[in-house]
Amino acid sequence: MTPFGARVRALRAERGITLKQLAAQLQVSAAYLSALEHGKRGAPSPGLVHQVCDAFGLIWDQAEDLAQLARLSHPRVVVDTAGLTPEQTALANRLAQSIRRLPPETIAALHALLDATTPQPKPRLRRAAGRGA
Repeated sequence: MTPFGARVRALRAERGITLKQLAAQLQVSAAYLSALEHGKRGAPSPGLVHQVCDAFGLIWDQAEDLAQLARLSHPRVVVDTAGLTPEQTALANRLAQSIRRLPPETIAALHALLDATTPQPKPRLRRAAGRGA
């Protein structure tokens, strides 16, 4: 299951919406939606993510969180280590070989380590409405 699929499934459960009902609202097949939830399909398109947000009434931070989960929901990840160090290539290969065996605590620790070492995007400044360029 992908992070996006797990979140959509949780939203459906919270709101008492069946897979068929949501699929009909999104104008996709129930089989496609099920495959998307279970990680059997690629990451959803931005358009479908927007439709899901509309269907559940998600706005602002909730909608951005769901979009971020969608970006992290490629069920078959390819890591291009060309041009990286041998250590980086070895790490990518070890992770690919052992990820199924890692306990949840280790996964959480790896996420925390990556979060701590990943530069945060700079906030975008927006002009006030009605002001000239």
